[in-house]
Amino acid sequence: MKKPRHVSAEEQALWDVVARRTEPLHKPAAKLIRAAPRKPDPQPTQTKPRPIPAFRIGAVVDHRADHDLLPSLGQQIRAAPVQMDQKAFVRLRRGKLKPEARVDLHGMTVAQAHPVLTGFILRSAGAGHRLVLVITGKGKHRDDGGPIPTRFGVLRHQVPQWLSMAPLGGLVMQITESHIRHGGQGAYYVYLRRTR
Repeated sequence: MKKPRHVSAEEQALWDVVARRTEPLHKPAAKLIRAAPRKPDPQPTQTKPRPIPAFRIGAVVDHRADHDLLPSLGQQIRAAPVQMDQKAFVRLRRGKLKPEARVDLHGMTVAQAHPVLTGFILRSAGAGHRLVLVITGKGKHRDDGGPIPTRFGVLRHQVPQWLSMAPLGGLVMQITESHIRHGGQGAYYVYLRRTR
């Protein structure tokens, strides 16, 4: 077995110089007690996800149940920041503003609805309209039983995505579900930016 090496006087002097220049990572406990209490940083408010129900092997599963853990489409749209004038937005949500134009995509396929919506928004922006109504319908709950679940209301989910992408994204200022008098969850108010 090797004998431990002893530190020379020169090494000890070098170590003492280094030790005097460094600060400890952790303060001694006495200093922590005397320090003023620090307020904790405010935690951002987060919506809690829905709890996942318990599962047992061999249990009967209801395939018709909604197993989507994402917030609902309405919750996602309501959580979006308000880009337009706040007073006008409140009036809009209450159904007090009248849409200047409307398009009805209800009953169309995704392939039919996309070009119709694009043309409608481009024409409306060119005409100087600020508020338009896009009717999608609420959608039918049907699942073909495949491995990938089908979304409830395909156009309802697709339209906000189309409105946020090019070429429409630069024209659209705000999207929100319409008031019940204009279709409720089956339609969207689309507030356009000024182009003139």
